[in-house]
Amino acid sequence: MENAMTTTPFGRRPMSLAMLASQSVARQAPKGARLNKWKLFHTVREAREALGASDRGLAILNALLTFYPETELSEETGFVVWPSNEQLIARANGISPATLRRHLAVLVECGLIIRRDSPNGKRFARKGRGGQVEQAYGFDLSPLVARAAEFETMAARIAEERLALKCARERLTLLRRDIVKMIEAGLDEGVPGDWAAMSQVYREIIDRLPRSPDLATAEDICDALSLLHEEVRDVLEFHVNSQKRTPMSLMLSATNRIQIQNPNLNLNTA
Repeated sequence: MENAMTTTPFGRRPMSLAMLASQSVARQAPKGARLNKWKLFHTVREAREALGASDRGLAILNALLTFYPETELSEETGFVVWPSNEQLIARANGISPATLRRHLAVLVECGLIIRRDSPNGKRFARKGRGGQVEQAYGFDLSPLVARAAEFETMAARIAEERLALKCARERLTLLRRDIVKMIEAGLDEGVPGDWAAMSQVYREIIDRLPRSPDLATAEDICDALSLLHEEVRDVLEFHVNSQKRTPMSLMLSATNRIQIQNPNLNLNTA
């Protein structure tokens, strides 16, 4: 089955350079590659943010994959599926025709599928005498195979960023909790310190925090809070250490007075 030629969309849909680039990439699919379509779909779903694909678009891609007859995408079977809009709507949970067209266009622009439109815009397959598909018009899934390694790299990077953001948010929560409770402890126990100023600094930092911070923002806020955390802790620790030294200083002072008043007294005698 031959679909290597450049194809332009049927009707009023315009051709774009992104479509041309996608078709060029699809022609570079590794020869003889056989990839599990559902594993590929899972990878694409993980990388959807980087690809610019919507959840509804992925639902339509999932529906397209159900029309592929094999579990593994391969050149031997061909990459084109040709379901009607009605069949796609049924398998995509009953979306409207306008929504279907809109998200199919997004899948094309994202480079996940290629339109292989027939001269009259219909989707169908022409078979030879032996029942083999010789020419198919519909949606070409070959970009999924050609870009499989790229999708895996995207998905891995997004997973790393998601984990880093989770860790940053956890650190942010701990810093906020520590600072608030340490300031409260300083106020409650009468520790000398400019607690009003430190509370004001804390409030100014938190006011910069959006409801859903990205990684860069979360790390920036954490850095600012870390400095304040260190300052508050140092004030409390200095007070604690000074309290520990006070009883010892009093004891040494009393000892010195006794020795001055009684120079012949041996204080080391049991």
